[in-house]
Amino acid sequence: MGDVLAYEAELLGLVREYLDFAEFEETVKVFTKECKIKGKPLPKPAGVSSRDSKTLPVQKDLLTAFENGEQKVFFQLWEEHISFSVRDNEPIAQKLEFYLHIHFATYLLKHCIGKPDKAELEERISHFKAYLETKGAALSQTTEFLPFYALPFVPNPVVHPSFKELFQDSWTLDLRARLEKFLSLTLKARQIPRLLTLFKENGQCNKEMLQLLHQQLVESEHRTMTYLKRFNKMQADYHNLIGVTAELVDSLEATVNGKMITPEYLQSVCVRLFSNQMRQSVAHSIDFTRPGTASTMLRASLAPAKMQDVPLLPSLDYEKLKKDLMTGNDRLKAFLLQALRWRLTTSYPGEQRDTVLQAYISNDLLDCHSNCQRSVLKLLHSKSEVVRQYMARLINAFASLAEGRVYLSQNPTLLRMLEERLKAEDKDSLTWENVLGALQKFSLRRALQSAMIKDGLIFWLVDVLTDTDCLSDYTLEYSVALLMNLCLRSAGKKMCARIANHMLKVLSDLLGHENHEIQPYVNGALYSILAIPSVREEARAMGMEEILRCFIKEGNAEMIRQIEFIIKQLNS
Repeated sequence: MGDVLAYEAELLGLVREYLDFAEFEETVKVFTKECKIKGKPLPKPAGVSSRDSKTLPVQKDLLTAFENGEQKVFFQLWEEHISFSVRDNEPIAQKLEFYLHIHFATYLLKHCIGKPDKAELEERISHFKAYLETKGAALSQTTEFLPFYALPFVPNPVVHPSFKELFQDSWTLDLRARLEKFLSLTLKARQIPRLLTLFKENGQCNKEMLQLLHQQLVESEHRTMTYLKRFNKMQADYHNLIGVTAELVDSLEATVNGKMITPEYLQSVCVRLFSNQMRQSVAHSIDFTRPGTASTMLRASLAPAKMQDVPLLPSLDYEKLKKDLMTGNDRLKAFLLQALRWRLTTSYPGEQRDTVLQAYISNDLLDCHSNCQRSVLKLLHSKSEVVRQYMARLINAFASLAEGRVYLSQNPTLLRMLEERLKAEDKDSLTWENVLGALQKFSLRRALQSAMIKDGLIFWLVDVLTDTDCLSDYTLEYSVALLMNLCLRSAGKKMCARIANHMLKVLSDLLGHENHEIQPYVNGALYSILAIPSVREEARAMGMEEILRCFIKEGNAEMIRQIEFIIKQLNS
């Protein structure tokens, strides 16, 4: 009864509002009289209905806030008086709201004399960015609105040709007219009795709100994880930078005392410095001992990229190049291979790099389309370790690009040559690392995946990963990533089932490895092979669930989630 008394006045007001709407005039009189006799609180009826006045007070308030750039006031009134169903389901309302956010984001730039207040401008831009990432994301696939998603990131939109229209008076006047028309129609429509609205919606509004809030929660969690990963990476880079700085200070002190710095030492320091930033391009493939390379790349990593016209590189005489690669001395071959790789890896991403790669492919630089006994690819078997290394680096650079992988896969013997090189080279050599990197990238192609599985590469990888102490971070990560890619296929899982005990022991050891970069690959491989019943039985027999639960206690949220999926697979 207490709840009824608390809302009695509002409930009685709803009843009278509906009776007014339905034109039960006599009933309204009787109802009002009885409420008065019984001392029931009855709210006063609204002063002027929308049928009698073209301009409601709230409409005036909204238009005033629009003209004065009062963003918070405007959207507070907007959300209060424009129903949720209209705001979120009507395309006209959605589009109008998008443009209103643009209006308030750019208001200071249009109306401020002199320089606008920096803090307030940043706040408005941040508010617009937040809108684009949440509610405004629904319009990101619409061509009309797509250019405006770049607006928060343009330093000076006033002079940008894409946004010139926004700063013209005609644009603001047109938007105001559209807003006024929308408010006139919508606010009149809202004079439908609240009782009828409640009956029609019947909880639909709450359901939609719940779905929206759930979606926003998922998006927020996703953004949180992204920011956390970025923070962890920045922290790791910071620690790495401090370590490298300390080493360089020690080296400078040593040079004062007459001790020279070797090129090998400089190469190793620079690889550590750039490895996190350049994993895709492979920091190992860059010769940091070349004068100016390291310092140029450091400055480039800090300076924002400037828009510039990228010149096309001069064409090469590919026939002479290939002839020199086949008949020249080892020194010439190494220099040519290095220059060809640099031409590809140091080109600007986009048109310039595509042009370089297409020129290599159309001129069949590596003889992938040739059936000749003597081909450029045979340099992988050169007696010179330097030639083999630079050849492996060039192949790895090709494999880093999708079109490059397509080109290389057209040679039926290349995969076998790389596998032979992988098993023949020392595990601490750069040749071995680059061959491994190329194979891992090849494993993204289904046909090459099948061939690697058939060639027993899984068995070899498991043996290599038995002893991780002799592997660098690069080789460890690429070995585990390659193993996971091969385990995703049914044929790969069957291969793993043949060495289930050995495979499970290696993967459980890798779960506790100090290099956390490999964890997603280890988890992926483990989850994949546990789809095989015989592997699940072997895992249960060796107490795999207990091992996994130990890592749940120590891991982060993402690691815990992955391990829980693995345990579920284990017990399926």
